[in-house]
Amino acid sequence: MGDYVRLDVDDGVGVVRLDRPPANAIDLQLADELRAAIGEAADRHDVGALVLWGGERIFAAGADVKAMAEWGPDEVRPSVDALGAACDLLGAIPKVSIAAVHGFALGGGLELALGADLRYLSEDATVGQPEVKLGVIPGAGGTQRLTSLIGPGPTREIVYTGRLVTAEEAHSLGIAERVLPSDRVFPAAVEAARAFANGPRQALAAAKAAVQAALVSPGPQGIARERELFLNLFGTADQREGMRAFLEKRDPKFRSN
Repeated sequence: MGDYVRLDVDDGVGVVRLDRPPANAIDLQLADELRAAIGEAADRHDVGALVLWGGERIFAAGADVKAMAEWGPDEVRPSVDALGAACDLLGAIPKVSIAAVHGFALGGGLELALGADLRYLSEDATVGQPEVKLGVIPGAGGTQRLTSLIGPGPTREIVYTGRLVTAEEAHSLGIAERVLPSDRVFPAAVEAARAFANGPRQALAAAKAAVQAALVSPGPQGIARERELFLNLFGTADQREGMRAFLEKRDPKFRSN
């Protein structure tokens, strides 16, 4: 698909692979290619769920600092807008996404992982938002998504200090859903994504939208949105099949996939 990002599809799972050695540093081109790959995956019916993967050594070490060091606001805006758009698109598409993280996910790399629905980390993975040590802050949604995940206090401490966070601590804080041996991270992410892809896609899309509503408009408005999403699933082929299968004591065969 591009020089740095490709989309591979197998059995309903779209793997968005970052490949910019040595550290998958995120520049404008990589961010644009990410956005394009995610957009293509969103449009393809043969993709039911996504896995973001930077390879077995590193997820993404953040922005290309060497290129940005002498930039001003106008020069840096296209790059951060492109990465932000890729992260936003991950949250907006009606498909479950999993970030499979080996090694480092720092700065923009963590922001990308935070854009996914779920994060699976290797036991030796390290994450963080170290931008303050460079005299800046996260700019592609890092402060916002971290606050939604772990609350303002822990987010302040991580962002203000710029310190690195181990996989174990990331799990305890709620940044990561699973921590696995290194050789199990990618296979486990693909396995989970395949289950989502072969599951009730309409219900999963509705569940994703309902959780997003809780973040954007908590309280009565979010509850009303959840109820609307729930009601709209009745009469769909998957709802009929899921409930019939339950009554007939068999595994459902969902059609939306």
